[in-house]
Amino acid sequence: MRRRNDSATAAPEHGAPPGRTQRGIQSVEVGGRLLRALADARAPLGATDLAASGDIPSSQAHAYLVSLTRLGLIKRDALSGRYEPGPLALRLGLLHLAQQPALREAVPRAAALAHSLNCSVALCIAGPQGPTIVRYEHASLPLHVNLHVGTVMSLRATSTGRVFCAHLAPDALDDILARQTAQPVWRGTRGAAGASAAPPENPAPPAPDAAFLETLEAIRTRGYELGIDAPSPGVSSVCVPVLGPQRELGLSLTAIGASGALDVRPNGAVVRALRDAAAEIAAAAFHTTPTCPE
Repeated sequence: MRRRNDSATAAPEHGAPPGRTQRGIQSVEVGGRLLRALADARAPLGATDLAASGDIPSSQAHAYLVSLTRLGLIKRDALSGRYEPGPLALRLGLLHLAQQPALREAVPRAAALAHSLNCSVALCIAGPQGPTIVRYEHASLPLHVNLHVGTVMSLRATSTGRVFCAHLAPDALDDILARQTAQPVWRGTRGAAGASAAPPENPAPPAPDAAFLETLEAIRTRGYELGIDAPSPGVSSVCVPVLGPQRELGLSLTAIGASGALDVRPNGAVVRALRDAAAEIAAAAFHTTPTCPE
């Protein structure tokens, strides 16, 4: 009977002087290769593809997949048989995010906004598939919309998505657009928030949407975006970005409520409260000077 190799291996010691190593467990590192392969793929993978991507023989990978599934680091879809990140992986990812200064500053403010404005508030960051909710504060009044932690927002159809389109770097935006639309990517010109991006060497149709690019420039100018009765009828939203020292997007604050009840006026209470909160978060997280919204 072949004994599984769980022997210790030498690995560079984190933070140690060059040449100094510490012992590690080889089987843990092999399992880590499978997790890294799944993360790099950014999509569910079958056992054979996962083993090949992790450079592990299929016969050996099976035992690791069983253990990783038991731990909750991955899970297997019963219908497709493909593996994807599990609940423990999600918890670890959220724990990592919670240590980020901008999100740490934003969480208590999101709860306060939901209470004072009587609406739901979502905090989103840029995930591989698009703007992803990492914190969701529910309103006291019921809201008929299916939003929760992990929801990926549409780039074009939601106020949050359009804010991300307006502030993400062109290359990052191209990647996310390609995943969401499965269409050829485009690169729009940037306003004051970023440098202009040259078109790709072999541009493919469709051509850049001039009207959409104008919308993104308007978002950068006014500092917020609205979604009225869209994408869900009867539900409206206001989204404001939290920007770093170089005008890079840290995260977004989105207030969501019933149309008619949510104040979507440009100088209304919701827009003012979100912009004030975004300025406070940026000042605390990035040590920027708070600016008074116009």
